[in-house]
Amino acid sequence: MMATNAERGLVLPGATESRERDNEVKISVDHLSKQFDVKGRSVTALDDINITIDKGQFFMIVGPSGCGKTTLLRILAGLEKPSSGSFSIKEPDGSRPENSMVFQGDSIFPWMTVWDNAAYGLTMRNAPKSEIKDTVGHYLDKTGLTAFADAYPHQLSGGMRQRVSIARAFSNDPDVLFMDEPFSALDEQNKTLLHEELLKIWDETRKTVLFITHSVDEAVTLGDRIMIMTSQPGRVKAFVDVPFERPRDVLELRQRPEYGEVVYDIWQQLKQEVNTSAEIAKERAAAKVR
Repeated sequence: MMATNAERGLVLPGATESRERDNEVKISVDHLSKQFDVKGRSVTALDDINITIDKGQFFMIVGPSGCGKTTLLRILAGLEKPSSGSFSIKEPDGSRPENSMVFQGDSIFPWMTVWDNAAYGLTMRNAPKSEIKDTVGHYLDKTGLTAFADAYPHQLSGGMRQRVSIARAFSNDPDVLFMDEPFSALDEQNKTLLHEELLKIWDETRKTVLFITHSVDEAVTLGDRIMIMTSQPGRVKAFVDVPFERPRDVLELRQRPEYGEVVYDIWQQLKQEVNTSAEIAKERAAAKVR
């Protein structure tokens, strides 16, 4: 018999704030909203978002296209400002921690070698050469790029370029890592390999990660907690606490019956929102034709 939603950790938005917390809160989002001016009219991208993310948590966000996932990530990364509400990402001393961002598609510098790309953040911070050598060497080894340290991006496959992005992000030693669909353009084989590598690095570092994806499988494979968003305007529909222990083996995890049950539950929550988003897209396309 399949477990209930409550037994699997599927909770409504209001339930998350009352749960007991054992860990330090790293990211707090309080009634955050975002509007854009589009051709003279106000469009709400995000509406009343409330999130609490623990330090060291691998937090996933899934939702239909156009629900404001990337907008939320950009706000938290300091690249956009909210229209209302607030958020905080703080160290115990009140300072804002360092963060790194891994974008969808290629985001490494084409004129730099793999080594120089991975070392970029440390170089900009004027880190000692010995620290750069040790840190970059470590993460190139972890991502299988040591033999390609002197290669340029155009000489690499798409999967290898994303490995460079991951090595650069972790080499910078951020307190918070923002990842915006970093593997969406990759084939399933490369995606699975990178999931394995990312999980191994995360197990070692336990960074706080905020990861956006369209893939429910990816969310369940990687995450500790998943936020499901509604179609536009983006709101919190539900949270899911992923019940699987760590460390995780990607292929072993995906053959477990409980894995399929969790994925099924999330899809049931997400299906209506995806259909609504598709209908909105059709209406906009028809309006343009008229």
